[in-house]
Amino acid sequence: MAGLRLATSALPDAPFLAAGAPWYFTLFGRDSLWAARLLLPLDAGLAGGTLRTLAAFQGTRSGPAAAEEPGKILHELRSGELVLESQGLRLPPVYFGAVDSTPLWLCLLGELRRTGEEADVVRALLPNAARAAKWLRGAGGRDAGAVPGSGAEGFLSYRDATGHGLSNQGWKDSRDAMQSRDGRQANGPIALSGVQGYAYQAALETADLFDAYGEPGGAALRDFAAALRQRFRESFWMQNDGGRFPAMALDGNGEPLDVPGSNMGHLLGTGILDADEARLVADRLLSPELFSGYGLHTLSREAAGFWPFSYHCGSVWSHDTAIAIRGLLAEGFGPEARILAQGLLAAAGSFGHRLPELFAGVGSADSGVAVPYPASCHPQAWSSAAAVVIGQTLGVGP
Repeated sequence: MAGLRLATSALPDAPFLAAGAPWYFTLFGRDSLWAARLLLPLDAGLAGGTLRTLAAFQGTRSGPAAAEEPGKILHELRSGELVLESQGLRLPPVYFGAVDSTPLWLCLLGELRRTGEEADVVRALLPNAARAAKWLRGAGGRDAGAVPGSGAEGFLSYRDATGHGLSNQGWKDSRDAMQSRDGRQANGPIALSGVQGYAYQAALETADLFDAYGEPGGAALRDFAAALRQRFRESFWMQNDGGRFPAMALDGNGEPLDVPGSNMGHLLGTGILDADEARLVADRLLSPELFSGYGLHTLSREAAGFWPFSYHCGSVWSHDTAIAIRGLLAEGFGPEARILAQGLLAAAGSFGHRLPELFAGVGSADSGVAVPYPASCHPQAWSSAAAVVIGQTLGVGP
């Protein structure tokens, strides 16, 4: 992982981890933030450096071409424009097309404060936190950055306004990632379930942060979080033959995508679920529908669009499973967390004990080894950081 450690020339003392090699060897908001969160028990300085670097590029204006908004945290940083004609992508050097980077930044800042380390960094970032919190609640009165008049209003949501940006702006960012049970792709604006969990946790972490430093705004953030939690419960939960579960997302009509996905694992530990809801999520994650034996399928095996060699519709991502493990531990589901951790550890043995970005969703019962995904990054920061969660779960390390 040391080979992914970078810094910008403007902030040489603020290290962060590039997302991965060879395809994503640069600063990615969510990737770098999640890697720092997973590694926080070992390296508070990395968390501080990641937060500082992203704060230096925080959005200051509204610009549709870059998906920039005041207070927003970037998605990716490059030295020049990224053009991928085959995918219809044209992204500016500083691109903000991520709905999750801002709440994840606030979550990491709050978690860093609670460690008691990097206190000077935390204090210095209070103005950035205030701007990010304003974006979270919604500039101009738009609740949670939602698109007014859409079915996703009242939730963090996204829709590419340019025609050449990312059509999906969560971590599952391929074009077909958000689909219904019958394989129909969702139309935007799209509100992702896991991102609402991030937003809920971010609001409460930031409220506590502001209280700790005597800053205003804590009460408003707690009110925002309580209202978001209630809206989430009313809008995202649905039922199929396997029982109740939170949908992967709401589409532009406010309809939940009627298929389970690994997204629900990102809700665990955020506080947006009550105890009964967390139990339902834990049980669904460990079901054959989502658990391959090595990790979590990104999409239910029962979905029409499931394919074990797809990028986001049936494959297994190391960090995705690690985030679910982390959440299971936070909710008190130790046995379930250990099952997933043992699965990832077994998968790592197929890759020289270096977990790749993702691998094929071929089940352990169907193959004696985890099957590679050919174009996977190796190393990938958040996949490598998953080792910390595995170690914590199985009683090794901090």
